[in-house]
Amino acid sequence: MNGNIHSIESFGTVDGPGIRYVVFTQGCLLRCQFCHNADTWEIGTGKEMSVSEIIDDLKTYLPFIESSGGGITVSGGEPLLQIPFLIELFKECKKLGIHTTIDSSGGCYSQAPHFQEQLKELMEYTDLILLDLKQINRKRHISLTGMANDHILEFARFLSNIKKPIWIRHVLVPTITDIDEDLEKLGEFIGTLQNVEKVEILPYHKLGVYKWETLGLDYPLKGIEPPSEDRVQHAYETLTKYL
Repeated sequence: MNGNIHSIESFGTVDGPGIRYVVFTQGCLLRCQFCHNADTWEIGTGKEMSVSEIIDDLKTYLPFIESSGGGITVSGGEPLLQIPFLIELFKECKKLGIHTTIDSSGGCYSQAPHFQEQLKELMEYTDLILLDLKQINRKRHISLTGMANDHILEFARFLSNIKKPIWIRHVLVPTITDIDEDLEKLGEFIGTLQNVEKVEILPYHKLGVYKWETLGLDYPLKGIEPPSEDRVQHAYETLTKYL
């Protein structure tokens, strides 16, 4: 089984607990204005890698991963666009006792029976989901990502219903995702979930601007600066007060 892979980071420290072997998959349905991985958007491209190739490489880092309480994280792009590949990859990881994490926006979540069947099987081999909730306001979510958020919130509820541990991630972009009314509503929604282990506020940064320029894309957030520490703390307190 092969997957379409954008890149691999062998010593990730921000995508789950401990030292992580981070696989960035290729392909995404969202077009987030703040995306720092715009080069992962195109579906069906990237480097084709087999499960065995990834496992063989991962094994060389196992001493560091295991001593830190780490594991493997599959990010993107959107990993859930390649569920059959993830199932096979995580099955092999579990044979080695490796902690498995998926970083997902939920942007391709579907109620279709085939998708649901595959997703439920994948969840059997998944220890943690890093769930990116970008905007609770539907209209502003469409403006920000090019897609409505109904199915993304459905995905969050699905994970809550099956009690799959999640870390909520929210990218804080001044004037766009740090609106007090929206933060309050997002906090209320998070409070309805039964499986939230952690909430992370990710301050907006400009590190991906050069990728947009290299790809010949017009960067939509020109002029927006990273949020202050006070706003980051305010957002964290608002999103966690209902937990």
